[in-house]
Amino acid sequence: MSEQNTTRREILAGAAALSAAVPATAKPMIPIPPGIKIGVSVNTYTPEYGQYLKQLGVKWVSVAPQQATANAEGFTKQRETWEAGGFGVYNIGSGVGPSGSLHNMPEVTLNLPGRDVKIEDYLNYIRYLGKAKIPYSTYAHMGNGIWSSGRVINDRGYSARDGNSKSPEWKGFWGGKTYTEPLSHGRVYTEQEIWENYEYFITRVLPTAEAAGVKMGMHPDDPPLPLVRGMGRILCQAEGFDRALALSDSPSHGITFCQANFSLMDGELEPLVRRWADRIVFVHFRDVRGTAKRFEETFHDDGPTDMPAMLKLYHDAGFTGPIRVDHVPTMAGEDNSQPSYGALGRLFATGYLKGALQALKIPFQ
Repeated sequence: MSEQNTTRREILAGAAALSAAVPATAKPMIPIPPGIKIGVSVNTYTPEYGQYLKQLGVKWVSVAPQQATANAEGFTKQRETWEAGGFGVYNIGSGVGPSGSLHNMPEVTLNLPGRDVKIEDYLNYIRYLGKAKIPYSTYAHMGNGIWSSGRVINDRGYSARDGNSKSPEWKGFWGGKTYTEPLSHGRVYTEQEIWENYEYFITRVLPTAEAAGVKMGMHPDDPPLPLVRGMGRILCQAEGFDRALALSDSPSHGITFCQANFSLMDGELEPLVRRWADRIVFVHFRDVRGTAKRFEETFHDDGPTDMPAMLKLYHDAGFTGPIRVDHVPTMAGEDNSQPSYGALGRLFATGYLKGALQALKIPFQ
């Protein structure tokens, strides 16, 4: 049998299993007001931080979970605290549970010992989001983290993430772990293995997400390379997302459109946005220059992508979810203790985002 027919058979089998598992009376998705929403990723609420965000004109936040309170009660308290400060919570991201990080889980991606424990923790995380009325969650399927080679100072003088795959400093990071070996997990994991493990995960999680009313957005591989230190990757090209989406038309099954990663893939961004407009859960608004093998992150007015044109594209395609600036360079007066998430960089980038939307006369909240 040809590889193409085998792939189609596997997709249909996975879809059939998922369809059989989805409850016949699934809950509607947790409602969120229509229209594009400007978001910011945040940690713990304080009145001073709330004042800063209000001065910035931001109304929506993506909150980081705390392991000690990563349950329905804790998530509800986080939402209520931010709401009392005048904000809406659209996401409690990069999930965490008793087993640790629930984002970029090697146990799940690679079928390592503890896989089912991780999946059960993730199912509970989704259930807690639903009970706390949190509408979205992002997940990723990378077994050896996000890869970088340190920082680079560009011509404008800001410090940005560097992605040089030939550098001796090329390393993967996630969940407090660093991956540096030629084979990050001791052997090569094929693309087919990663697909089998993804289908095992998603067919078990989506029924729970749909029952909870939570939308899940799969994040592209970062960077979008097909093989990183022996690790096959499957969400590094548009075809991989098409294959993943074909597994289910569940309203919980969507994409986190991390614009910079998609720009490093082969092809144009516009066809992807138009093709997936109804499956994009939310947008990470950032830019890079270079290739997947050799890139550096840039500010929004300093990269190769026509960023205002992208905002018009999202609007014209009918996207009405949250957009947040993501992975900003570090500006003078700040250190790299929180690389890619400095307050000054996000201040500049969010102002750019809002100004572009206003100039285009695209309504937002």
